[in-house]
Amino acid sequence: MEKSIKEKALEIAGLLSDGKADDVVVLDVSELNSWTDFFVIATIHSSAHWQGLAKQVKDYTKENDLQIHLTNKKSPDGDDWNLIDIGPIVVHLMSKDAREFYELEKLWHNGKIVTE
Repeated sequence: MEKSIKEKALEIAGLLSDGKADDVVVLDVSELNSWTDFFVIATIHSSAHWQGLAKQVKDYTKENDLQIHLTNKKSPDGDDWNLIDIGPIVVHLMSKDAREFYELEKLWHNGKIVTE
């Protein structure tokens, strides 16, 4: 039986947690926009940490019939906010400072935090 997008978002969150990302949150934003269903938001510690986690996410997408549409660095050095767009799931890997500044959970406060 194929996994739902929600299950895949939760599995990506688990990968990030296992990879020592902090404060990993899955946010259901499906009723708030037409371009994605879930945000997976995590705090990273360094560029090397981001690269390792991004590789794990990319490997996961290949194994689970997901396609990466875009990866984007939201700052010139790429250490503050890195985005991986998987279509129905958008992964945000953010430094602690960027996470506190942009406050995505507050910005998308009408989204539902998913825990299972």
